[in-house]
Amino acid sequence: MRIFFALAVACAAAVTAAHADDAATYPSRPVKIVVDVPAGGGVDTVTRIVAEGLQNKLGQPVVVENRAGAGGNIGADFVFHSDPDGYTLLATQPAAITINPLLYRNLSFDPSKFEPVAIMTEIPNVLLVRPNFAAKTVQELIAQAKANPGKITYASQGIGTTSHLTAALLEEKVGLKLVHVPYKGTSPALNDIISDHVDMIFMELASALKLHQAGKARILAVATTHRVPNLPDVPTLDEAGVKGFESGTWNAIAAPPGTPKPIVDKLNAAIAEALKAERARELFSKINLTAAGGPPDEAARFIKAQTKIWAEVIKAANIQPH
Repeated sequence: MRIFFALAVACAAAVTAAHADDAATYPSRPVKIVVDVPAGGGVDTVTRIVAEGLQNKLGQPVVVENRAGAGGNIGADFVFHSDPDGYTLLATQPAAITINPLLYRNLSFDPSKFEPVAIMTEIPNVLLVRPNFAAKTVQELIAQAKANPGKITYASQGIGTTSHLTAALLEEKVGLKLVHVPYKGTSPALNDIISDHVDMIFMELASALKLHQAGKARILAVATTHRVPNLPDVPTLDEAGVKGFESGTWNAIAAPPGTPKPIVDKLNAAIAEALKAERARELFSKINLTAAGGPPDEAARFIKAQTKIWAEVIKAANIQPH
């Protein structure tokens, strides 16, 4: 037994040393970040900003590739089954790594086994309506929806995204019956909001603000506990009568299961530097994003807590897995 234990310790030490060596030379070739939504959405924009800084920090090209579909599952599945060497990473919003295991019965990957690297940004969600929508306030929208059950439509970035679940939460809290129209990402959903084809959507402030300011759509309320500085005249949903209503979106970087900790730590440190860079701060400020950061274990705790929150929403809204 003593010999077996000694061999086990020696093997573990050898593996640790090998991983340290890998981290010391990492990266020695281009790094690919797979975004699990179409180009143009919030996480895609954030990832491209971070990738620029990451490339400068790591000294190797950082390529962003969109693999969208199935609420983020296609991109997440690809990264999950990639080599755990730090050269293929996942950039995602909440759906793929927190919500989808609660909504899909037969996933080909286990979101809980990803190696969280960092939370890039956080941002509140807002209630955005099409330009010619009759309701001018949340109270009017609720009254119209109650008078016409099953008539008002809401877009989402896909089944299981925060835009879907936030609307489902509103239905549950207020007692509404809305019609869900899922899209494959933010851009196609917004196109139909602007074109008056669908009535409303819950989405991140960054993508909604410019449309609101340009008069192409209207923000009726923000899903925060306090008003947003850039929208001082727009009430919170809590102020509009939906007490305690709060919803936000965040964007994360994760690595395949089994990625060595030294590589995860090196990536985390590089992302932290990228988030602090003056150029990134300026770009985030223009689109009302808040840089997050923090160590990998903090990201892991955050993702676990978010999974619990949305599990409670799914249960309360009686959304059945499929």
